[in-house]
Amino acid sequence: MVITPEKTKQLAQLARLALFGDEAAEFAEQLSGILTYTQQIQSLDTEGTEPMIYPRATKTIMRDDVVVPSLSQEQALANAPQMQDGMFRVPRIIEEE
Repeated sequence: MVITPEKTKQLAQLARLALFGDEAAEFAEQLSGILTYTQQIQSLDTEGTEPMIYPRATKTIMRDDVVVPSLSQEQALANAPQMQDGMFRVPRIIEEE
């Protein structure tokens, strides 16, 4: 499938993108290549092929959830720039109405 620079400009306008110089011609060529490749993929016979999420088998990469000692409240707050009532104090970022 061939995408023209004019069609690329139309698509850019719909997507609210600005194209400068010869970008329309460059992107038209790239888009045409992408569409040609997708047509090749669509022409493949996938009958009997099970859908899959990953192209290769994966194993669980998560570690076991094991309880371990952690910092005490005092240790966690030791280097806090500001604290209040045993918690980190941070500046307000949302204005109240």
